[in-house]
Amino acid sequence: MATKKFLELQDYSDADLKSELDNTVAQYQKLKFDHAIRGLDNPLVLREVRRDVSRLKTEIRRRELASADPEAIAQRSKIRARRRRK
Repeated sequence: MATKKFLELQDYSDADLKSELDNTVAQYQKLKFDHAIRGLDNPLVLREVRRDVSRLKTEIRRRELASADPEAIAQRSKIRARRRRK
């Protein structure tokens, strides 16, 4: 089942996604620093922000693959097949 945040990300443009990713990563680093120095009231916020970063990166990558040409996708499949053999 798709989460509300995931559905919201699909409406964003590519530039909005990248700027949101930058802001979220900066927020995560600040939260980590604050947690190390004095602790957070709710440390589970770190997990939520980390997962938001992952959602953003996943959506950006999904769009990259959707817009890739067939040659790049074939090359990617070859690389994945080589990795499976090892």
